[in-house]
Amino acid sequence: MAGEAIRIIGIDPGLRRTGWGIIDSDGVRLAYVACGSVCSDDGEALGVRLRQLFDGLQEVLARLSPVEAAIEQTFVNRDASATLKLGQARGIAMLVPALLGVSIAEYAPNAIKKTVVGAGHGDKVQIRAMVARLLPRAAPDSLDAADALAIAITHAHCRSWRRLEAAVALAARGGP
Repeated sequence: MAGEAIRIIGIDPGLRRTGWGIIDSDGVRLAYVACGSVCSDDGEALGVRLRQLFDGLQEVLARLSPVEAAIEQTFVNRDASATLKLGQARGIAMLVPALLGVSIAEYAPNAIKKTVVGAGHGDKVQIRAMVARLLPRAAPDSLDAADALAIAITHAHCRSWRRLEAAVALAARGGP
């Protein structure tokens, strides 16, 4: 990769399965590092399941050392109980990187779809296909892992846009 690459983890939170995907980005190119899912045991109590997600994500971050994290924002559906459980899993997904000092960005589901697929309403199959195109070495084991890679890709693109906007603003002020 040209330039200095930054390692990004994308996290797609879920109580049953939390997808994760790690890429390196130098601002121009993306390189696949790893992806997978952390699963919790449906037969266990909620607290145990949250601990399983915590332990699994903690192991991934300790092993692969991302410096930035991106997480999908929660959408509210008609099932309040399911939304609450998703929110608790999302809290774990935010806590783990925060405890390690990793900065966290959040992206709306439609923003992720628009960045990766080109439209704000792409389905999971379309996302997986575009992730495979953007990261040919990636072989996500689940749709959740593919979504997590899409979240990481979105963050990499947004970082590049923010840096470009900052450079343009600095140049407009007559800076270096």
